[in-house]
Amino acid sequence: MTSQKPSGVRLMHYDPTWPQEYAQTRSSLLHACEGWLSEVEHIGSTSIPGLIAQPTIDILAGVCSHQEMEEVRPRIEGLNFSGLKSQASVDPSYVLTKPRRLLEGQSEPTHRVFLTMIDSPFWQHAMIVRDYLRSSAEDALKYEEVKMLHWKRSGGDRKQYELAKSAYLTHLADQVRAGGQYPPPSE
Repeated sequence: MTSQKPSGVRLMHYDPTWPQEYAQTRSSLLHACEGWLSEVEHIGSTSIPGLIAQPTIDILAGVCSHQEMEEVRPRIEGLNFSGLKSQASVDPSYVLTKPRRLLEGQSEPTHRVFLTMIDSPFWQHAMIVRDYLRSSAEDALKYEEVKMLHWKRSGGDRKQYELAKSAYLTHLADQVRAGGQYPPPSE
Protein backbone atom coordinates (compact mmCIF):
# COMPACT_ATOMS: atom_id res chain seq x y z
CA MET A 1 0.00 0.00 0.00
CA THR A 2 1.33 3.42 -0.97
CA SER A 3 1.60 6.05 1.73
CA GLN A 4 -0.68 9.06 1.17
CA LYS A 5 0.80 12.48 1.83
CA PRO A 6 -1.44 15.42 2.66
CA SER A 7 -2.34 17.71 -0.20
CA GLY A 8 -1.89 21.47 -0.15
CA VAL A 9 -4.66 23.58 1.34
CA ARG A 10 -7.74 23.69 -0.86
CA LEU A 11 -10.42 26.28 -0.08
CA MET A 12 -13.88 26.45 -1.59
CA HIS A 13 -17.04 28.52 -1.29
CA TYR A 14 -19.60 27.47 1.31
CA ASP A 15 -21.49 24.33 0.31
CA PRO A 16 -25.06 24.24 1.67
CA THR A 17 -24.82 20.42 1.92
CA TRP A 18 -22.18 20.63 4.68
CA PRO A 19 -24.72 20.81 7.55
CA GLN A 20 -26.47 17.73 6.15
CA GLU A 21 -23.14 15.88 5.87
CA TYR A 22 -22.45 16.78 9.49
CA ALA A 23 -25.92 15.59 10.58
CA GLN A 24 -25.46 12.23 8.82
CA THR A 25 -22.01 11.74 10.35
CA ARG A 26 -23.29 12.79 13.78
CA SER A 27 -26.03 10.18 13.53
CA SER A 28 -23.50 7.49 12.55
CA LEU A 29 -21.21 8.45 15.43
CA LEU A 30 -24.01 8.39 18.01
CA HIS A 31 -25.26 5.03 16.71
CA ALA A 32 -21.78 3.43 16.65
CA CYS A 33 -20.85 4.79 20.08
CA GLU A 34 -24.03 3.44 21.73
CA GLY A 35 -24.49 6.19 24.30
CA TRP A 36 -20.81 6.69 25.16
CA LEU A 37 -20.65 10.14 23.53
CA SER A 38 -22.06 12.95 25.67
CA GLU A 39 -22.11 15.67 23.00
CA VAL A 40 -21.38 16.01 19.29
CA GLU A 41 -20.95 19.45 17.67
CA HIS A 42 -20.21 20.75 14.16
CA ILE A 43 -17.19 23.06 14.35
CA GLY A 44 -14.74 24.71 11.99
CA SER A 45 -15.42 26.82 8.94
CA THR A 46 -17.90 24.36 7.41
CA SER A 47 -20.15 25.08 10.41
CA ILE A 48 -20.30 28.84 9.65
CA PRO A 49 -22.90 29.56 6.95
CA GLY A 50 -21.45 31.41 3.96
CA LEU A 51 -17.78 31.06 4.97
CA ILE A 52 -15.08 29.88 2.57
CA ALA A 53 -13.64 26.65 3.97
CA GLN A 54 -11.53 23.61 3.37
CA PRO A 55 -13.99 20.87 2.29
CA THR A 56 -13.56 18.94 5.55
CA ILE A 57 -16.42 18.47 8.02
CA ASP A 58 -14.92 19.06 11.49
CA ILE A 59 -16.75 17.43 14.37
CA LEU A 60 -16.22 17.83 18.10
CA ALA A 61 -17.11 14.64 19.98
CA GLY A 62 -17.19 14.95 23.75
CA VAL A 63 -16.91 12.39 26.53
CA CYS A 64 -16.86 12.79 30.32
CA SER A 65 -13.97 10.47 31.23
CA HIS A 66 -10.77 8.96 29.90
CA GLN A 67 -12.40 5.52 30.15
CA GLU A 68 -15.20 6.70 27.84
CA MET A 69 -12.61 8.13 25.42
CA GLU A 70 -10.86 4.76 25.17
CA GLU A 71 -14.23 3.02 24.68
CA VAL A 72 -15.34 5.44 21.93
CA ARG A 73 -12.15 5.70 19.87
CA PRO A 74 -12.25 2.19 18.33
CA ARG A 75 -15.96 2.58 17.60
CA ILE A 76 -15.24 5.73 15.58
CA GLU A 77 -12.33 3.98 13.85
CA GLY A 78 -14.87 1.30 12.86
CA LEU A 79 -16.58 3.98 10.74
CA ASN A 80 -13.46 4.15 8.49
CA PHE A 81 -11.69 6.82 10.52
CA SER A 82 -8.03 6.54 11.48
CA GLY A 83 -6.84 8.16 14.67
CA LEU A 84 -3.83 9.82 16.19
CA LYS A 85 -3.46 10.76 19.83
CA SER A 86 -3.04 14.48 20.38
CA GLN A 87 0.42 15.64 21.37
CA ALA A 88 -1.04 18.13 23.86
CA SER A 89 -0.36 16.80 27.34
CA VAL A 90 -2.77 19.25 29.00
CA ASP A 91 -5.68 18.24 26.77
CA PRO A 92 -5.50 14.54 25.94
CA SER A 93 -7.60 13.77 22.91
CA TYR A 94 -7.69 12.00 19.55
CA VAL A 95 -7.98 13.38 16.05
CA LEU A 96 -9.67 10.84 13.79
CA THR A 97 -9.84 11.43 10.04
CA LYS A 98 -11.59 9.92 7.06
CA PRO A 99 -9.43 10.42 3.95
CA ARG A 100 -10.44 11.55 0.46
CA ARG A 101 -8.01 10.46 -2.21
CA LEU A 102 -6.99 13.20 -4.60
CA LEU A 103 -4.11 12.96 -7.04
CA GLU A 104 -1.81 9.95 -6.99
CA GLY A 105 -0.14 9.81 -3.59
CA GLN A 106 -2.14 12.72 -2.07
CA SER A 107 -5.13 12.84 0.24
CA GLU A 108 -7.12 15.20 2.43
CA PRO A 109 -9.73 14.36 5.03
CA THR A 110 -13.42 14.48 4.17
CA HIS A 111 -14.29 14.42 7.87
CA ARG A 112 -12.27 15.00 11.02
CA VAL A 113 -13.46 14.06 14.50
CA PHE A 114 -11.83 15.70 17.51
CA LEU A 115 -12.51 13.31 20.38
CA THR A 116 -11.93 15.11 23.67
CA MET A 117 -13.28 15.69 27.15
CA ILE A 118 -16.26 17.97 27.43
CA ASP A 119 -15.15 21.30 28.85
CA SER A 120 -11.49 20.63 28.04
CA PRO A 121 -9.56 23.70 26.88
CA PHE A 122 -9.86 22.50 23.27
CA TRP A 123 -13.63 21.98 23.61
CA GLN A 124 -14.11 25.45 25.11
CA HIS A 125 -11.92 27.13 22.47
CA ALA A 126 -13.71 25.44 19.55
CA MET A 127 -17.16 26.32 20.88
CA ILE A 128 -16.25 29.95 21.65
CA VAL A 129 -14.87 30.49 18.15
CA ARG A 130 -17.74 28.74 16.39
CA ASP A 131 -20.50 30.42 18.38
CA TYR A 132 -18.93 33.85 18.06
CA LEU A 133 -18.39 33.60 14.30
CA ARG A 134 -21.96 32.35 13.84
CA SER A 135 -23.24 35.37 15.78
CA SER A 136 -21.07 38.03 14.08
CA ALA A 137 -21.27 38.17 10.29
CA GLU A 138 -18.80 41.06 10.31
CA ASP A 139 -16.15 39.10 12.22
CA ALA A 140 -16.82 35.97 10.15
CA LEU A 141 -16.08 38.03 7.03
CA LYS A 142 -12.87 39.35 8.64
CA TYR A 143 -11.86 35.77 9.43
CA GLU A 144 -12.51 34.76 5.83
CA GLU A 145 -10.27 37.61 4.63
CA VAL A 146 -7.52 36.50 7.04
CA LYS A 147 -7.83 32.91 5.82
CA MET A 148 -7.49 33.99 2.20
CA LEU A 149 -4.48 36.18 3.02
CA HIS A 150 -2.70 33.33 4.85
CA TRP A 151 -3.60 30.88 2.10
CA LYS A 152 -1.97 33.16 -0.48
CA ARG A 153 1.06 33.89 1.71
CA SER A 154 1.63 30.20 2.45
CA GLY A 155 1.32 29.19 -1.20
CA GLY A 156 -1.13 26.54 -0.03
CA ASP A 157 1.41 24.98 2.37
CA ARG A 158 -0.76 23.20 4.95
CA LYS A 159 1.57 23.60 7.94
CA GLN A 160 2.15 27.36 7.43
CA TYR A 161 -1.53 27.99 6.74
CA GLU A 162 -2.73 26.04 9.80
CA LEU A 163 -0.22 27.78 12.11
CA ALA A 164 -1.27 31.26 10.95
CA LYS A 165 -4.97 30.40 11.13
CA SER A 166 -4.57 28.88 14.60
CA ALA A 167 -2.82 32.00 15.91
CA TYR A 168 -5.63 34.20 14.59
CA LEU A 169 -8.34 31.99 16.14
CA THR A 170 -6.55 31.88 19.50
CA HIS A 171 -6.36 35.68 19.46
CA LEU A 172 -10.06 35.90 18.54
CA ALA A 173 -11.06 33.52 21.35
CA ASP A 174 -8.97 35.53 23.85
CA GLN A 175 -10.67 38.76 22.72
CA VAL A 176 -14.12 37.20 23.04
CA ARG A 177 -13.34 35.93 26.55
CA ALA A 178 -11.84 39.29 27.60
CA GLY A 179 -14.79 41.23 26.22
CA GLY A 180 -17.33 39.12 28.04
CA GLN A 181 -18.94 38.32 24.70
CA TYR A 182 -19.28 34.60 25.33
CA PRO A 183 -21.75 33.14 25.09
CA PRO A 184 -22.99 35.42 22.32
CA PRO A 185 -26.26 37.20 22.94
CA SER A 186 -29.39 35.31 21.91
CA GLU A 187 -30.98 36.40 18.70
